[in-house]
Amino acid sequence: MRQTTGIRKSPGEKIVKDIKRATRKHYSSEEKIRIVLDGLRGEDSIAELCRREGISQGIYYKWSKDFMEAGRYQELSRGIDHRCHGFQVIALP
Repeated sequence: MRQTTGIRKSPGEKIVKDIKRATRKHYSSEEKIRIVLDGLRGEDSIAELCRREGISQGIYYKWSKDFMEAGRYQELSRGIDHRCHGFQVIALP
């Protein structure tokens, strides 16, 4: 359990935190997919892509994982056999 040192945040710090929380950018599903696909194309490094889009690399990799899991779920729900020898990405839009 974390112990506090007795230092309390000023009301100003709370206001700044609330403003930052309210002004955070919220990305739509379409924007997230576009960013992940840009990363999969490999034209730029992930670090460069994240700087350009204004997101952290951790967020990118979370979205990428979610994207891959959603695709795998879709394939499983359609009954596609995953015991094949591999797969290849032919072209990305």
